[in-house]
Amino acid sequence: MLAALMTVALMAAGCGISGPVDVTGLRRVAGTDLIGARGETPADQRKIDRTVVGLCAGKVWTAEECRQHGDKQ
Repeated sequence: MLAALMTVALMAAGCGISGPVDVTGLRRVAGTDLIGARGETPADQRKIDRTVVGLCAGKVWTAEECRQHGDKQ
């Protein structure tokens, strides 16, 4: 019985909602190039591409998702 109560307590503790303590790692992966990019100019597209490269290199997206970004629409 005690083990079951402890399991439930640990599961409930793991379901709490809190913000990240530090996002510098994500900032390094995603970068800040995307800020202000609207996709309307070649410069904007380069900013988007640089962001995608970081997300792909950081393995945030799968290899297939990264390939899809490079596909011509």
